[in-house]
Amino acid sequence: MTVSREFQVFAKPVGAVCNMNCRYCYYLEKEHLYPDRKSFIMPDDVLEKYIVQHIEASTEQVINFSWHGGEPTMAGPDFFQKVVDIQRRHKPVGRFIVNGMQTNGTLLDDAWCRFLSDEKFLVGISIDGPDGLHNMYRVGKDDSPSFERVLRGYELLQKYNVVTEILCVVHAGNVHDPLKVYRFFKQLEAKYITFLPLVEEIPGSDGKVTESTVPAADFGNFMRTVFDEWVERDIGKIKVQLFEEAARTAFKQEHTLCIFKETCGGVPVIERNGDFYSCDHFVDGDHRLGNIKDTPLVDLLESDAQKAFGKAKRDTLPQFCMECEVKDMCNGECPKNRFIKAPDGEYGLNYLCTGYKKFFNHCRPFVNAVAAAWKNQNLQTQKSAGINEASKKKTGRNDPCPCGSGKKYKNCCM
Repeated sequence: MTVSREFQVFAKPVGAVCNMNCRYCYYLEKEHLYPDRKSFIMPDDVLEKYIVQHIEASTEQVINFSWHGGEPTMAGPDFFQKVVDIQRRHKPVGRFIVNGMQTNGTLLDDAWCRFLSDEKFLVGISIDGPDGLHNMYRVGKDDSPSFERVLRGYELLQKYNVVTEILCVVHAGNVHDPLKVYRFFKQLEAKYITFLPLVEEIPGSDGKVTESTVPAADFGNFMRTVFDEWVERDIGKIKVQLFEEAARTAFKQEHTLCIFKETCGGVPVIERNGDFYSCDHFVDGDHRLGNIKDTPLVDLLESDAQKAFGKAKRDTLPQFCMECEVKDMCNGECPKNRFIKAPDGEYGLNYLCTGYKKFFNHCRPFVNAVAAAWKNQNLQTQKSAGINEASKKKTGRNDPCPCGSGKKYKNCCM
């Protein structure tokens, strides 16, 4: 069996174990699923089985591994040296392996960053803005601020030339300071930035959210403000993931980010014991589909249950979304955030709908301009090709122009 689409596994080498206690973290509570703290690191046999199965399931020239947590650096550099050694042993000839890691950055030191640089890891580091904004929610186990430790980790990554992306959670505390946040990242010379809106539904509250949750409309305004500065000053210098996803629609390309795809299910989780879950936001008993020690990864990815999980995103989209002018940019975003009612009363509208509509409608003129420029460039390329073909065929001056304009060659491409 082969995988019918691209996939990205979030591998959790230490599960939910973390050295921090970020107040909005949705994964810390998953520790109760695996209470044995004596052996919280993925065992060697599970690690090798996972790497082998991941390579076998991958159909692309570049095989991507993504290491998440909890905090994956708690596994230690020796664990990840083991990772790359196993990967080298099993890498098919003529193909490439790329490792990515998402970290809070507080445990990074010179040895870590030298390793990450030598092995060409791509690293995502969580920073929510300058110190006052970052420290609102990103704290240690003793409730201590983490900003200085995170900044030190980021600076070490830069020192060793590790390709680094900043992941910024946009929450109620920093959403009103978009330029303060964005310009701080520019001061850090960030080249890749992802803004992730915080949404926390209060269980059993009929759509109510926590105080730290970003107000939907404010998130839209945040992204519009950052976008305007980016368009004016930073195109070609900084890649902002949300802007990249919006621009993909100009080229009729499929989204790369799962939350904007029409269907999802391509980003499952492998926990430290080999358990397979449908999605990082659905690590629970209902969405545990098996274990790679018993069922190969490719079979779990292609299982009816996983496909049904992915298709449900599209099939449960409210009619209000189906008629939306920016549907192709959003596709209802992540199913975990679909817990409010649409204006017509239908349940299942995304909490962030107002914000995404604000942003996507704001950037549409830019995206349309990009699409028009791209189309014009293609026409010019085709026209040039027509000229070259005309030269080869020695088109007569009174013959129809080979570019297809309908004019005589002498009045067109000649």
